[in-house]
Amino acid sequence: MIDFSILPVYLTAVIALLLIPGPDMLLIASSSLSYGKKVGVFASFGNATSGLILTLLAALGVSALIAMNPLALEVLRLLGGAYLLKMGWDCMRTQPADAPDVAQSSGLAMTLYRRAVISNLLNPKALIFFVLFLPQFVSPQIGASSGEQMLVLGLLLNVLGLLFNLFLVTMVGSLGKPLLKNEKFRTNQHRFMGLIFFVLAIWLLASQVPTP
Repeated sequence: MIDFSILPVYLTAVIALLLIPGPDMLLIASSSLSYGKKVGVFASFGNATSGLILTLLAALGVSALIAMNPLALEVLRLLGGAYLLKMGWDCMRTQPADAPDVAQSSGLAMTLYRRAVISNLLNPKALIFFVLFLPQFVSPQIGASSGEQMLVLGLLLNVLGLLFNLFLVTMVGSLGKPLLKNEKFRTNQHRFMGLIFFVLAIWLLASQVPTP
């Protein structure tokens, strides 16, 4: 269900996109730095989950319908910004005494998983990316429908993205390990993540959403 003649070009484009810093990379890296590898891994899987949902929506044509509605895109942008601001505020007002123990961070890991899923789904740029990017590599030379090809291309994109993010978690988590043993950093790690969510909110609210 994919034209192998265009696969090298597609893989090159995907790798180039993965290397460009963006909000997903910032969230995953900061989660790993602040709370350790386990939380970073869950944030990576949250990002992959949202990517799979967006891939399915793109393959079914739902994303294109939403993307062609400026009001829907604006509502998504505002909801996404408001959600990120709320996450930032929740982190900022968390007491320093509530700093998690890395060995007992399952609850926090699931929280970051959900936040990664929701923040990506509420980002209209992520939706438009799938609408604009995947169809470029749909080939009329094979028997598979455009929806089937977009599904396979999206799955490949998400697998490569997940592998890249897990590598990023390993690198950043290793670098941040000494910080997690620093008492001063541990008392401020929630505030650091709160700042990251505020930055992501401003990033989203201040950006213009392209129209397909």
